[in-house]
Amino acid sequence: MIHSLHFRLAAGALVAIALALMLVWAVLSHLFADYLADQYSNEMTSVMDSLAARLSVENGALELKNEPADSRFQIPAGGRYWQISPDGNEEPLRSRSLWDEEITADDLSKDMYCGFRETDGPDGSPLLVSMKTMALGEGAAKKNFTVYAAFSKPEMEAALESYHRPLRLMLLSTGGMLLLAAFLQGWVGLRPLVRLRERVADIRAGRSSHIGTQGPSEVKPLVREINLLLSERETAIERARARASDLAHGLKTPLTVLSHLVEALPEDQRETALQQIELVRQRADRQLQAARMGVEQMATTSLLGIAGKLVNVLTPFTEEKGIDWHLDIDPALTVQADPADIAEALGNVLDNAVRFARTRIDLSSGRLQDDVVLSVSDDGPGADPGSYDLMLKRGVRIDEGTAGTGLGLAISGDILEAYGGRLDLSASRWGGLQVKLMLPAMASRPPAIA
Repeated sequence: MIHSLHFRLAAGALVAIALALMLVWAVLSHLFADYLADQYSNEMTSVMDSLAARLSVENGALELKNEPADSRFQIPAGGRYWQISPDGNEEPLRSRSLWDEEITADDLSKDMYCGFRETDGPDGSPLLVSMKTMALGEGAAKKNFTVYAAFSKPEMEAALESYHRPLRLMLLSTGGMLLLAAFLQGWVGLRPLVRLRERVADIRAGRSSHIGTQGPSEVKPLVREINLLLSERETAIERARARASDLAHGLKTPLTVLSHLVEALPEDQRETALQQIELVRQRADRQLQAARMGVEQMATTSLLGIAGKLVNVLTPFTEEKGIDWHLDIDPALTVQADPADIAEALGNVLDNAVRFARTRIDLSSGRLQDDVVLSVSDDGPGADPGSYDLMLKRGVRIDEGTAGTGLGLAISGDILEAYGGRLDLSASRWGGLQVKLMLPAMASRPPAIA
């Protein structure tokens, strides 16, 4: 099945043009064949009438006063032939071009070719024959006879072919031009759809909020419906933002109250309760972030810009621990994603690296097929490769001796997955952990979370 409208239109045009040209070929060929047959028929009729006018009856036998002057009648197999066959046993009168051949009614074919009967000529090639029965004299002297006039069938076929050859060339040229015109017509006719696709892409990328109403009248109803859908979407976005804000305010106070209440608990229970409250707070923040991801506009985000800002924020903490930063990120490397989402995903990974690194943290960038890769490596204790999958799960902490909730890498993975990317863990070359944030260069919009 052809999925392209352009090729569907072209295929339809090709079929229509082919059928039209076949019809034109058949009609013109038939008309020319009829015209040519009429010309030969008129010529043969003229020859038969001329022969009949030169006949006379002498001593009871037909006598031809003089033969037609056309030299082709005098040359054996000359291309023009005549014969006069009297009734009875008299010898027929005939042109020298027939040589020793005689045309008889019994030898003529029953099938007609362009209005002529067919028989064999003196050279073996077929002849097309016209015949007419006449009478000369009156009463007892009346003589009945049949006049035959013939010409070479290959001559007529050659005339037809000399007409068909340029006709074929003309129709093929016409078909080619019509097909080209059909392609151009399809291209011009489908341009509004291409522009509509570009405008929708602008909306998806955040460069526009609505589609302009300029364009053909056939496309305007579709544009109007899309604009209405966009308006409804904007309304739904505002409602989602309002609900997210209400949820944030609704959770803030209860969590603060709970934080104060747990201070009265014994120390061993207080630490556990505070961790659970922090876990609820981060989960709530993540859900709010996910809701925001579904409604924010896409933007072109510079990885070096985001990484530089995060490094500046974390530098005071790393200076205290004697950790050096090493950045090797291509300034031209960008992704189509919301900057806040990339900042949160990378920030969680960097926070994890700061907690475990001993002397250095490396940030580098690259490409892997269609993906943009941002690598964060440290020289910390690392982790057992068998625990990498567990580290990406929510609330799982491999090292219970360090602070944290076990949510950072899971949240980063969720953000990247929402954009069609992924988080990959491996060992760094210094024995620590290497985390690769992989995103499509043109990330798809993350789905809205209800």
